[in-house]
Amino acid sequence: MTATTLNPYQQPIGNALPDWSPRPLPPHVPLAGRYCRLEPLDAARHADALFEAFGHAQDGRDWTYLMEGPFADAGVFRAYIERIAAKRDPLQYAVIDARTDRAVGTLALMRITPDHGVVEVGAVTFSPLLQRTPASTEAQFLLMKHVFDELGYRRYEWKCDTLNAPSRQAALRLGFEFEGIFRQAVVYKGRSRDTAWFSIIDADWPPLRAAFEQWLLPDNFDGQGRQRASLAALRAS
Repeated sequence: MTATTLNPYQQPIGNALPDWSPRPLPPHVPLAGRYCRLEPLDAARHADALFEAFGHAQDGRDWTYLMEGPFADAGVFRAYIERIAAKRDPLQYAVIDARTDRAVGTLALMRITPDHGVVEVGAVTFSPLLQRTPASTEAQFLLMKHVFDELGYRRYEWKCDTLNAPSRQAALRLGFEFEGIFRQAVVYKGRSRDTAWFSIIDADWPPLRAAFEQWLLPDNFDGQGRQRASLAALRAS
């Protein structure tokens, strides 16, 4: 933000927001796309399918940078899903594969701050059945679109362990801007975490939305499901 206004004391101040009002809390409702849909996470509906989907992983590395997990026992995993599904911040969603109608991952809106129009996407836990598919990108797009277009938030955040290279790469691919590192910000799993911060703001959103919409078109994928144009290339154009 560039200050363009001086107050009566000749101090630079930020842009005025005369029409601003606090944003609504996100309603916990389904969000439908072409390749997937997001449903409010529910252990009775989703725990068994999620446990099966995560079981396709060869090892537990996908859980290294998450606050909990991995889970070798279905009962312990169901208890975990029941616990996180009951919260309203983070607000957890199951990602449902449109082809199989089964849950293949989860993600959440968290640190929801309606007064300032700020929300974070986090707890992104995608199984091998979802990773690197059009549905994985669409799941992220559906939440972004909900936050910016339907709820009118100003800022959408992504945070991760600064050592989590795949998460940092994912944030940049999705159009988030790197903002810096908060040193020793979190303690989890008995270790220290420096946190990398990324964001998308409302001014970034219209061209980013157009790139997502182009990328997600069926004709952007060949017969083997490989992309013809990358999301980065569509953003650049």
